[in-house]
Amino acid sequence: MQPIQVLETADADTTAAFDVIVDVRSPGEFAEDHMPGARNLPVLDDAQRAEVGTIYVQESRFRANRLGAAYVAENIAHHLRTAMDDWAPTTRPLIYCWRGGNRSNAMATILQRVGWPTAVLHGGYRTYRRQVQDELYEQACPVRFVLLDGDTGSAKTEILARLAERGLQVLDLEDLAGHRGSLFGGLAGRQQPSQKMFESRLLTALKAFDPSRPVVVEAESSKIGDRMTPPAVWRAMQTAPRIEIVAPRAARARYLVSAYADIIADTDRLEAAFARLPIPPSPARLEAWRGLIGAGDFETLASALMELHYDPAYARGRRKDGRQAIAQIAVDALDQATQSAVADQVAGLVSGL
Repeated sequence: MQPIQVLETADADTTAAFDVIVDVRSPGEFAEDHMPGARNLPVLDDAQRAEVGTIYVQESRFRANRLGAAYVAENIAHHLRTAMDDWAPTTRPLIYCWRGGNRSNAMATILQRVGWPTAVLHGGYRTYRRQVQDELYEQACPVRFVLLDGDTGSAKTEILARLAERGLQVLDLEDLAGHRGSLFGGLAGRQQPSQKMFESRLLTALKAFDPSRPVVVEAESSKIGDRMTPPAVWRAMQTAPRIEIVAPRAARARYLVSAYADIIADTDRLEAAFARLPIPPSPARLEAWRGLIGAGDFETLASALMELHYDPAYARGRRKDGRQAIAQIAVDALDQATQSAVADQVAGLVSGL
């Protein structure tokens, strides 16, 4: 029987040699972040891990080890009968846990004895996480960005999608972060990923791009909801050429009423967003906004919010940046046909960069 292989790196080129990547950590650990494409086959679930840890600290190391071993054996047996039931004899699994210790080695030992050529990641998830941090915090961004800019309500996200349909490389940071990037940008029924998971998704997306071609990304602030754009990407965005969509406020207000229909339908979420505005509205203004909500006049409400908060914030950001856009695309409306026409113009500009 061949010895268990030990990998020193979680580099994608190395891990691609394996048929399945198995994360044996608890479901809670897996949900926070995991290696791209990994399957969660825990040797201890969250409750078991907490129980064993408590006994280890408060009662007896021996008793904790005995109970933990029993749980691990039961859980691995379950996975062998279920998730691994259709694995071919030649399947090559890569196993990792938090730091490449007891949990991954317990799983790897049994799989190797079964006959699968098995490897473990030295250092476990922490090895992978260090590589993510190095690439997103220390190294230069591997792609060239072109920023798609425009005031709030300029349909930038939809135009990004249309650019992707036209074969351009696009990076949708809002989708990766699970947030539309504004005080009103939370998505109903969808929590943001952890910062670590956001960074894993982001690095996976970056590695999929052809570095010889530009990547269009929406001009965002450094914070998307509660998630921060890592330094390597943020630095590249700050020096990227910028294409600006210019649309009148009335057209943007009409678009926002459609795009933010989920917020409009939830008065409590609207009120919560009002409370987070950097410049708190006066009692009189707040009552006026509530009156607009009661009357269903959301276009006027959207226009008021842009006038008070969003448009001045975007203007300050551009003044601070100081760079001129390489092109401005002025439109009178933001309907489907106009979005398509704008995407054509942006595609033509990007192809020349």
